[in-house]
Amino acid sequence: MDKDQFESVKVERSGIILHGFLECPAQARGMVLFAHGSGSGRMSPRNQRVARYLNERGLATLLLDLLTDDEEDLDHKTGELRFNIGFLARRLLLATDWIQHHPLGQNLGLGYFGASTGAAAALVAAAIQPEVIQAVVSRGGRPDLAAPYLESVRSPTLLIVGSLDHPVVDMNREAMEHMKKAPCTMEIVPGATHLFEEPGTLARVAELSAEWFTQYLHRRHDAVSHHV
Repeated sequence: MDKDQFESVKVERSGIILHGFLECPAQARGMVLFAHGSGSGRMSPRNQRVARYLNERGLATLLLDLLTDDEEDLDHKTGELRFNIGFLARRLLLATDWIQHHPLGQNLGLGYFGASTGAAAALVAAAIQPEVIQAVVSRGGRPDLAAPYLESVRSPTLLIVGSLDHPVVDMNREAMEHMKKAPCTMEIVPGATHLFEEPGTLARVAELSAEWFTQYLHRRHDAVSHHV
């Protein structure tokens, strides 16, 4: 592919339709799927900013709603799905299968960028398919919610937390103790709270993420097929 491409996509698997934004720079070496946090989706301004930075660094991105429109309405009223990590991980697995068969993604190395509860879903999905996911980045993540799967994660994982997000810093430190089968690093962003709204903090998240994915993602010449 010799030019940048952008698509508003529908991820269709097993009768489920999820909406997403797929951006693929020319000669991309990897594809990053975004697993959004509680109550968020492809329209998240924070994740869109990170995605744009990754695109500028030559990485493709898929910003994805993990819930259908009806499920979004239900979750808005009850909040019952946003913390259902198993449910969100299964949706991420569906999207991973879909992108492996998409012309823009079938030969690219795959990684996950997870925020808040979405990070837990990303870690679960990465643990289930270690031969597919080459890297994971967590922003303000809740890896404790993926506790039964942490020892099975083999994908190199970067945990990014804000220095002022004290409970989450402790949760991530504890999670690292269980992630021994792959490189795992924690980066603490000075002066940042949970949402990285302070000046310059989200830019630092983007920089760290781009460095991590650039290091670990590489093109795949024999696409692996997974059916969920």
